Amino acid sequence: MSATTNRAGRWWTPHAWLDGRWQDDVLLVSDSGGRWVTVQAGVPCPPDAQRLAGPVLPGLVNAHSHAFQRAFAGLSERREHAGDDFWSWRDRMYRVAGAVTPDDVQAIAAHLYRELLAGGYTHVCEFHYLQHQPDGTPHTDPLAMSHALKAAAEDAGIGLTLLPVLYERAGFAQPALRQDQRRFHLDADGVWRAHQALAAQSHATFNAGVAVHSLRAAAPASIHRLAHLTHGMDGPVHLHVAEQTAEVEDCLTATGRRPIEWLATEGLLDPRWQLVHATHTVPAEIEAVARAGSAAVICPSTEANLGDGLADLPGWLDAGVGLAIGSDSHVTRCWPEELRWMEYGQRLLHRKRNVAAAPDQGQPATAARLWQLALDAGGRAAGQASWGLRVGARADLLVIDTADAALVGVPGDHRLDALVFSSPGRPWRDVMVAGRWVGEADTAGRFADVMQRLWSSPSGGQDRVR
Repeated sequence: MSATTNRAGRWWTPHAWLDGRWQDDVLLVSDSGGRWVTVQAGVPCPPDAQRLAGPVLPGLVNAHSHAFQRAFAGLSERREHAGDDFWSWRDRMYRVAGAVTPDDVQAIAAHLYRELLAGGYTHVCEFHYLQHQPDGTPHTDPLAMSHALKAAAEDAGIGLTLLPVLYERAGFAQPALRQDQRRFHLDADGVWRAHQALAAQSHATFNAGVAVHSLRAAAPASIHRLAHLTHGMDGPVHLHVAEQTAEVEDCLTATGRRPIEWLATEGLLDPRWQLVHATHTVPAEIEAVARAGSAAVICPSTEANLGDGLADLPGWLDAGVGLAIGSDSHVTRCWPEELRWMEYGQRLLHRKRNVAAAPDQGQPATAARLWQLALDAGGRAAGQASWGLRVGARADLLVIDTADAALVGVPGDHRLDALVFSSPGRPWRDVMVAGRWVGEADTAGRFADVMQRLWSSPSGGQDRVR
């Protein structure tokens, strides 16, 4: 990919995805602030515009990320005991969380963010709960970990929404954190202070919201306190919810209500709220989310990897709820695979094809429907007032390589179908973020050094972090 520091520019492409469909002969003009000022179809290529080398898609938001977990991807795929589930995976993951430094996190995140750019994401929402030193004491700079993530995004060239996380207890019946969770601690006022400090640094490719780890990890009074503090805040509010059946059962025992039911009846939901996973729901909860204008963030590859279960995709679609996607633990790092898994899980469950298609609504293409949902909802999840190839939105785009093996010979109106459901490949010729072409960067060396330190014992045997 080429690189330039010039944000203002004029580009032309024979085909671009505008307003939910492919349109021809599109002129794209960005200003010096990295936002679109002209997006116009049906325009012959002006002599002063750069002709792009392929069709153009908007960049997609990765709406849920734990960057440090990239160092764990592929390293928990063995079962050495009678059982293995989300909770045993979580205990192993905590050992990585307890071992990494701010420098490690920056190296891991920079490498991950480059991979996300190569996977078609131009912005990432970082659900950030790795706050303190391993013993729970703050770093000299209390935002050292946040600044490491911000620097990693700047190194990689990706946009970032940073979400400091309310995290204060180990479970509904456990009022304190476990020893291996001490570095996660942040109360409602601490989250708000972190948000305020980070929001003051906002620019075209960086902003901040807040998050609640989960209902099990935050007391009701603290969640309400954070809701009070963030009243009127423009940024998003993210929350893990109903990912595991055990969480739903524990919530029922503790509160008499299911997790999303509790949020709704407590009057917390509004259009800023992004419900991550939302795997185990009932129709009344989906209806409550739709009424509140909140959205869901589905992470299909991680939910499959952890054995979480399958979200009620038809229910969410029928209710008209926004559906963003995220790669969460980063076992995969490209949006076509997330959308593929979102649909394929439903096909296996319902033993039908093209479950997400809606021909009665003029949306017969499964990939196009899921893509447009993820595009629109992803912008909201990142706290962006506008997203995509439209005036006022950030000037992000993906140039498709039609010579990629998965796309050769594919008719133009089936490009999205092939991107999602044909063989994986490397379909992007170029990636633009805020009017800048993202150049190559060597992040692998530092990442490899961190992996060597985390995973290699002096004898070359078992994992050091075990």
